[in-house]
Amino acid sequence: MAITSSAKKALRSSERKRVFNLRRRKKIENVLHSIKKLISEKKKAQALKLIPEAYKFIDKAAKSKTLKKNTASRKKSRLMAALNKIS
Repeated sequence: MAITSSAKKALRSSERKRVFNLRRRKKIENVLHSIKKLISEKKKAQALKLIPEAYKFIDKAAKSKTLKKNTASRKKSRLMAALNKIS
């Protein structure tokens, strides 16, 4: 347990940031899941419509350091590779 006042403040801050980070990760997981589902159903046109939304969520997570920069680019790359496979 935190003893000093600065440690207590850091704990409160990290708990607050954790909520935002989890929310941001959940958005990414949801949109990626829906795109992967469309890819498995061979619905490329509908999946392409969700790509900008997925990129937006991934980029925002990388900007706020919820995801690392390379992780974000890897996710985007694999997403497009999966989409290009079904053409």
